[in-house]
Amino acid sequence: MTPNIQSFISKHKNKLYLTIILAFIVSITAFIVCNNVIIRDTSSSIFDNVDSIPKNRVGLLLGTNKNLSNGYENQYFKYRIDATARLYHAGKIDRIIVSGDNSRHEYNESEYMRTDLVALGVPDSCIYLDYAGFRTFDSMLRCLKIFGQTRYTVISQRFHNERAIFIAQHEGMDVVGFNARDVSQRAGFKTMLRERFARVKVFLDIYVLNTKPKFLGAKIDVK
Repeated sequence: MTPNIQSFISKHKNKLYLTIILAFIVSITAFIVCNNVIIRDTSSSIFDNVDSIPKNRVGLLLGTNKNLSNGYENQYFKYRIDATARLYHAGKIDRIIVSGDNSRHEYNESEYMRTDLVALGVPDSCIYLDYAGFRTFDSMLRCLKIFGQTRYTVISQRFHNERAIFIAQHEGMDVVGFNARDVSQRAGFKTMLRERFARVKVFLDIYVLNTKPKFLGAKIDVK
């Protein structure tokens, strides 16, 4: 450390400490407020039971990695596929938009989801692929702007559905969420930690940055 930097820190030590403390307090407050608002505003639109969820013509399945970095099956992915198939076979949705990341030629979440849904008896003709669902924000806005959907069921784990529905509500969409089975607390620790930051980012995207989807493109008719 140079003498100039040491001198600056020495002179402004108290101000630096105060700045760090204030930044910490603001960050914690943001995490708490954003989390609580999202839960409060979406609680009446979240369903765990197939029988109680209202029917919508279209379901939006949010993508994730099919396998973990260690090669094991990603339980988030499996449980979302299972939940979507259950909704379809129960007659609660008739068409399915699968929205995932296809940013690399060798990686295609949407195709993985379609393959697994078909294996569970969902007709391929009922499945529509969204290759540009790079993140939840993009998936929700593309469902409106590309697929023309204003009323539908989003399918993921509860924490994910809450954030997705919050985005949809801001865009004027009438969306309910069906909760896929969650993973264990231990297995999902890192995901839940990232979710706290993602909830703050949603507020920045909507109210500060006016974020747009990375890609839009031609409209797709869900027949």
